[in-house]
Amino acid sequence: MSRTTEKDSNYNNLETMSSKDLLANINREDQTVAIAVEKELGVITSFVDECFLRMLKGGRLFYLGAGTSGRLGIVDASECPPTFGVDQGVVVGIIAGGDQAIRKAVEFAEDDVEQGWLDLQEYHPTDLDTIIGIAASGSTPYVLGVIEKENKFGLLTAGISCNPKSKLGELAGFSITPEVGPEFVTGSTRMKSGTAQKLVLNMISTALMIKLGHVKGNKMVDMQLSNKKLVDRGAQMIQKELLITYDESKALLLKHGSVRKGIDAYKGK
Repeated sequence: MSRTTEKDSNYNNLETMSSKDLLANINREDQTVAIAVEKELGVITSFVDECFLRMLKGGRLFYLGAGTSGRLGIVDASECPPTFGVDQGVVVGIIAGGDQAIRKAVEFAEDDVEQGWLDLQEYHPTDLDTIIGIAASGSTPYVLGVIEKENKFGLLTAGISCNPKSKLGELAGFSITPEVGPEFVTGSTRMKSGTAQKLVLNMISTALMIKLGHVKGNKMVDMQLSNKKLVDRGAQMIQKELLITYDESKALLLKHGSVRKGIDAYKGK
């Protein structure tokens, strides 16, 4: 089967283009990605609702992928604790080849159909957990092996790929398939496909964290105070909510460790 992600670029003779034309054409292609993701909102919504019910009972969310797809999962998972104040183990990213593959490609790691399952076992998955396989091609053995086994054990599974009718789409309980078309550089799925995957992951994790109560109004009230900028942001949130001085707000924040806890302490909750 011909994969959309492997089809020839809509452009040729890239090496003869000026910088202006290269950038304009890349941007033109990128503008199609959000439209492709929009077409998947129905299945993404259904998946989020199912995943939420499991996480509400203590389930975890796992991302598994190789190469760019794996790195995107790692990025999204690693940003959940500082942004939403959840524990490190609530959203977990696993990449083929292990942590060393985050910075440097590990040859043939994605071709091992059993290794993904072995990597996942280190976390002792339960039937409340959810697994998202991420693979632009939809055919990465490392990902397919995990999804196939997890279906047998009753875990909720989803697949994010950019090829319609892929093997991942067939196996996953929820098939999320933003079809972005050929890449600007033929086959370079770090481009439009990677952007689509990042958008979908952002949507899923953010929606889940909001539904789980880690956002109030539109503010990250459980964010970790990991730098001066976030301390300042948190103090301003408390100041706006409680109508007290900035210094009083900052003192509350530092004493109680989060915006939510500072506000609740002040209100005597």
